[in-house]
Amino acid sequence: MSEFGLVVLAALIVGLCVGSFLNVVIHRLPRMLEREWKAQCAELRKEPVPDEPAYNLVVPRSACPACGHMITALENVPVVSWLALRGRCSACKAPISARYPIVEIMGGVLAVAAIVAFGATAKGAAACVLLWTLLALTMIDADTQYLPDDLTLPLLWAGLLVNLGGLFTPLPSAVIGAIAGYLTLWTVYWLFKLIRGKEGMGYGDFKLLAALGAWLGWTMLPLIVLLSSAVGAVIGLGLIAFKGRDNELPIPFGPYLAIAGAIALFFGPALNKLYLP
Repeated sequence: MSEFGLVVLAALIVGLCVGSFLNVVIHRLPRMLEREWKAQCAELRKEPVPDEPAYNLVVPRSACPACGHMITALENVPVVSWLALRGRCSACKAPISARYPIVEIMGGVLAVAAIVAFGATAKGAAACVLLWTLLALTMIDADTQYLPDDLTLPLLWAGLLVNLGGLFTPLPSAVIGAIAGYLTLWTVYWLFKLIRGKEGMGYGDFKLLAALGAWLGWTMLPLIVLLSSAVGAVIGLGLIAFKGRDNELPIPFGPYLAIAGAIALFFGPALNKLYLP
């Protein structure tokens, strides 16, 4: 196998393993935050804080939600274990969601795409971090309609950090992108609220667009907003038409921003040239 092939294979394996960890983040982080909020509310009400067992990204060990069977190391190999178990728990045979291997595969595919596009370089590694974080945010927002600050804010600061040397865009463009990204959706939020009398999106969306602006620069923001709106409209209309979804039910906007950000990462300069020659 060529040197490039080995690099791509290594990226795939690392991406699959990161995807396995992202499954833990996607499942546990919202629950960790919910426990934290409950504890804070209890303190504000001057009530005893519930004494609950430790629960974080490491403790307790992963287990089958149906029977409590502890997942062994051999049962936790990305994709391979799910296929070997035929998508069922080894103890009680309860089905294991196909979403777990799908997230793992997405982690691997995104890593390979980043390394192919940017090489086995600091830029390629940074792109992997961006894409993996967007994947986690997409799944969490789809599940909970919440974009946790624990991911969006570090992503924003990381974007400014990697662009200290102009890795993806000059630092001034990154700073302006972060500010403009936040203010763009903040303005849309308040205009919608004034006109319709209700909230149209959450503050997490502002922070996510600010993070994308910090990573890719302010020149990518119009493209990201356009792409996210187009993707959101297509998927939203599809859900209403084919699944009978109530058009009054909220649809998370974070996944569309994440998808648009990923497209802009790979194809942004070429797409911008189409309308900014």
